[in-house]
Amino acid sequence: MKKPIILLFIFIVIACKQKQETKVAQKELSIAEKIANAHGFENWKHVSEIAFNFNEKRSWTWHPKTNDITLITENDTINYNRKSVDSISEKTDKAFINDKFWLLIPFQLVWDKGTSISAPVKAEAPISKMEINKITLTYPNEGGYTPGDAYDIYYNDNYIIKEWAFRRGNKPEAGLVNTFENHQDFNGIKIALDHKKTEGDWNLKFTNVKVTLD
Repeated sequence: MKKPIILLFIFIVIACKQKQETKVAQKELSIAEKIANAHGFENWKHVSEIAFNFNEKRSWTWHPKTNDITLITENDTINYNRKSVDSISEKTDKAFINDKFWLLIPFQLVWDKGTSISAPVKAEAPISKMEINKITLTYPNEGGYTPGDAYDIYYNDNYIIKEWAFRRGNKPEAGLVNTFENHQDFNGIKIALDHKKTEGDWNLKFTNVKVTLD
């Protein structure tokens, strides 16, 4: 009689394990995770270096695994590490955080802690005037370089960001509205190279983007 009991026990253990694995596999991703993954977040763990020019003003090289950063401008070259930011490197770090945020906002949705992300709704995109998906990313009122700011992020059904509206201090009116376009794939990391307003020829753009994998 012992053998059937042992077999039954093994069957129950296997069944429970399979049930747990199925539950994990079926875990629903958050909107932030879906947007990040649509832009290649699952490949980020393999990135050893990313380089880019921000709006033809600043050239950055970042090693995310060590947090070593190099900034090259028309007048200077600065090297520092984000693990040891001091009063001398703080100004450079503020510029890096700003530029990286523009470059990798889909990933910031899952990187940044203490933020709130609203439930998705259908809304009219401010520039294209098309009905599209919208979430609002809001930063806490304390901490960081720009506390309390909010971003209305508009993305399509493939979870690709198409526009955003920046609201300083979570004010009702947007201080900046622009597109996310000219998406290019850099070793599995999808980046929007152009950000345009409706009026004029304003375009905040990224050039000389390079993503190096391990």
